[in-house]
Amino acid sequence: MTCKAERRFSCWPRWAATLALAILASTGAASLSAQVAQAQSAGTQGAGKLIAKAQEDLARGDGIAAEGRLRQALDAGASRQDVAAFMGEAMLMQNNLDRARHWLGRGLFAPGTVARGFRALARLEQREGNLPKAGEAFDRAIAVTPKDAAMWVEIGRFRYAGSEHLLAIEAADYALKLDPANVRALEFRGQIVRDQIGLVAAVPWFEAALKHAPDDLSALGEYAATLGELGRAREMLAVTRRMIELDPGNPRAFYLQAVLAARAGNSSLARTLLDRTGTALSGVPGALLLEGVLQIREGNYYLAADALEKLVKFQPANPTAQVLLARAYYLAGEYRTVARRFGAMALQQEATPYLQTLVARAYEALGQRDMAAPLLDRAAFPRNTAVAPVHRGSQVATLVAQGQLDEAEALAEERRAANPGSAINQALAGDVQLAKGDGTGALVRYRQAARVRLSEGLFVRMVTALLMDNDMDGARRFAEAFLYWNPTSTIGQRICGVLAANAGDWNRARMLFEHLEANGSNRDVALLSELALVQLRAGEAALAEKSARKAYRLQRSSPLAAQAWALALATLGQEPQNAESLLHKARSIMGDSRLLAEGRRLLAAGREG
Repeated sequence: MTCKAERRFSCWPRWAATLALAILASTGAASLSAQVAQAQSAGTQGAGKLIAKAQEDLARGDGIAAEGRLRQALDAGASRQDVAAFMGEAMLMQNNLDRARHWLGRGLFAPGTVARGFRALARLEQREGNLPKAGEAFDRAIAVTPKDAAMWVEIGRFRYAGSEHLLAIEAADYALKLDPANVRALEFRGQIVRDQIGLVAAVPWFEAALKHAPDDLSALGEYAATLGELGRAREMLAVTRRMIELDPGNPRAFYLQAVLAARAGNSSLARTLLDRTGTALSGVPGALLLEGVLQIREGNYYLAADALEKLVKFQPANPTAQVLLARAYYLAGEYRTVARRFGAMALQQEATPYLQTLVARAYEALGQRDMAAPLLDRAAFPRNTAVAPVHRGSQVATLVAQGQLDEAEALAEERRAANPGSAINQALAGDVQLAKGDGTGALVRYRQAARVRLSEGLFVRMVTALLMDNDMDGARRFAEAFLYWNPTSTIGQRICGVLAANAGDWNRARMLFEHLEANGSNRDVALLSELALVQLRAGEAALAEKSARKAYRLQRSSPLAAQAWALALATLGQEPQNAESLLHKARSIMGDSRLLAEGRRLLAAGREG
């Protein structure tokens, strides 16, 4: 029998072992034993250093490097339990869930790594949809380290994902109480504040995190994304460049730069930057949306549709994705697909004039003018309609859409009572009250939801509820506060402009509408018509005529554009016959209005003069 050198003496023939022992005794066994012990000690120390280096790799988010060091540690004498928690984390970073379970599933971790191991196991269970088991794993981690700030951040994120939103905020606050300088806790609180209040309010939290850890890639990424949304392009670019210095292949940095380039209209640069992310962001909604936009700009309509189909699969209630998908199919000449996929959507109350026009043009291309006409009428004269539920697709939302408000209320209040800390439950319950005409009841529920996240959709609903209660001043104060914290919000600017106009603050309304026109809304017929009226009231009749004429030329069937242009012409005393024709056209489409009556009086006064 032959044995490899690394096998123990027990595999030798008995006589060989005896002879070896005799030789050792005669040549200084004590000295050799000391050398063996020293070698074993050195191996253990080497393994410990490798594990420490692997932890540094994990802190940087480099799961591949961490796995390599941990395997070296195993070769150097570390036990499976010594590396299990860290190896599980490394596998999670590489999205290898099966291998992560191999290391974490048995829950056998070395002393000092037990809490970390169970936290990693909780993340694994959460990613696989086993939320009760994830909760159990967190409970076991809490039992070991009840005052670990980083663990409470993870618990907060777990609760947030499980719709226990208020409990998530409590966890974030507790983490900061335990360790006010904890980078992950500061970052998480910044994310929460960004959702609760707005972009401006979140910036100091990310800056505080970076004060403690200037090179933390995750905090840098959140900071850069927030700066980008605020329109602070130069600062964002500087932060993303720092991210690339720290991690030359960082996909998030290149993605954020690609978004910046796309917004600036540089599609070629945006494409180059997005391609540098490789496949790292292939399933990220924002990256799919950008891919769709760029492919449309490049004329690759089928490729755009492929990307946007994936996005719609992830986010079926995303209206931007749906409209872009319809546009991609329309530009590709797939008119039947547009009509089949988006015909019903275009008839819904919340459908945009753009989608309605797009579907109508598809019907026209198919020779179905009878289907196109109603949609073109809707697009030309958008009516104020009830606000659709903020979380469409739920059972409560379906009942609201069907007009079964009593059943919707019963179900919404049942869910709200079962989990009052869920922003979704509170918002849907508010939607039901809004549909019933109870603005006060809606506000009570909406304010609870806004403690977690004040989205643009929720913002619109809260303004609607305030107006339903005839609280014009309250609506305007609330809208202006929202815009202060979210200065780049298009819907925030639009609503503040409308409320300012209703209050007679024509200069404020004009400033907001002109800013919108200059920043992407220059083909919005309704906005241009509103801008013309505001400019008129601000004493800028010539500018008003120009804005109204542009709106009318974009959509000659729009009564709003016809009304605005007629009023501007009548005020200037120009083209009275054209003005009279426009007034008649607007009245025949939408009926009489105070503004149309004003236009007729101005024309009559002009004739008398």
